Amino acid sequence: MINEFIITQTNPKTGFIDLGMGNPDLRLLPLDALRQSAEAYFASGDTRPLQYGAEQGDGYFRAALADCLSQAYRNSVNPKHLFVTSGASSALDLLCALYTHPGEVIFVEEPTYFLALRIFNDHGLKIIPISMDEHGLCLEELDELLAQYRPKFLYTIPTFQNPSGRTLTQARREELIARARRDNFFIVADEVYQLLPYSRTLPVPFAAFAQDVEQVISVNSFSKILAPGLRLGWIQAHEHIIERLAGSGFLDSGGGMNPFTSALVRELIESGGLEANIAHLRREYARRLKVMDAALRLHLPGAEYAIPQGGFFFWIHLPGVDTEKLRENAKQYKVDFRQGELFSSRRAMREYIRLSFAYYAPEEIEEGVKRLGACLRC
Repeated sequence: MINEFIITQTNPKTGFIDLGMGNPDLRLLPLDALRQSAEAYFASGDTRPLQYGAEQGDGYFRAALADCLSQAYRNSVNPKHLFVTSGASSALDLLCALYTHPGEVIFVEEPTYFLALRIFNDHGLKIIPISMDEHGLCLEELDELLAQYRPKFLYTIPTFQNPSGRTLTQARREELIARARRDNFFIVADEVYQLLPYSRTLPVPFAAFAQDVEQVISVNSFSKILAPGLRLGWIQAHEHIIERLAGSGFLDSGGGMNPFTSALVRELIESGGLEANIAHLRREYARRLKVMDAALRLHLPGAEYAIPQGGFFFWIHLPGVDTEKLRENAKQYKVDFRQGELFSSRRAMREYIRLSFAYYAPEEIEEGVKRLGACLRC
């Protein structure tokens, strides 16, 4: 039965700790900053954002976003190369709709974001996985597969990958782009964690190549750096890609995505509120990451993992443990996680789990890991 009073997508029960949720903590969502931005917008008296929006997205918003990204990436971003979306998921869905047909091949990392797999399956695509090592996507395996297939695109989460936390090296990024140009396939780079590093200098984002290389498409979102409920994101790509996106029937009929939300976020960007919010999140998440690492060492001493340097997740190997069965048993301990099999397009990774440190406060993270350790020992 549908509960008409439910507001959010995930609703953990009272007393239950779900360390699998890749959501930001409700207490970290910047209500006051957005209230101030809304007040500034309403005071302007500008009704245009309430109209059907420009297909590519609000031009003033794209200009503000381009300035923000230019500073963050230390690379000039032109607003004409930005296309406004309703988040990263809508971007992936639109790219599949415009550039693929059922039965065509795409490559993904193994493991990869399990809900992206849902979108690709919705479009009837043939998904071919490529292994990763500690430096990201394995190019030798990619070369072997390119000898067998002609993919439409390769989907990658190059920075603080979900779920593994790994970051593709600069050298491999450049080699991957060279292969995409040679074999004429798209690199769809999901870069939603690019602005959330905690302790390292990052390689150049794929977004920096997207303006000049037609085979590179960068997808990003405000869901991780501001609030998921805004349903606002962007694609950064070559002008030919932008023209194709903006010329779609979906945009021709409904207008550009989220013009009203874009107006509010533009105010936040121009006031410096977005930059301040990202800085706050980086400090807070870095603190929670350390708490989860310490709790894992104490309560799951047999766990094997690399400490993530950014993003939201720990990817943990539990040798000899069937994590699907472990998840079922964990309910008795009022704790949850996401089993590795979810992140595998070939239903492998059965000894892995993904834990998130984003949703819960430090003391709740510690308690959740303690419960998981007790479940493992039972």
